[in-house]
Amino acid sequence: MSNEITVQVNGETHNCSFQTSLPDLLQQLGFNPRLVAVEYNGEILHRQFWPETKVQLGDRLEVVTIVGGG
Repeated sequence: MSNEITVQVNGETHNCSFQTSLPDLLQQLGFNPRLVAVEYNGEILHRQFWPETKVQLGDRLEVVTIVGGG
């Protein structure tokens, strides 16, 4: 059995290791986890649940970067 899975992030296909945590995936993709909001399979995922969330085959994530300004 392969250790790689495929997930969708912002409409693009990405491969990662099975059981990768959400914060680890975000860092692998170049996002700063402190500056993003995440929609996980159609629902906003509160930051407190990120460390325990392991991405699964076929998951769909939308990652939005928080930008300050006025």
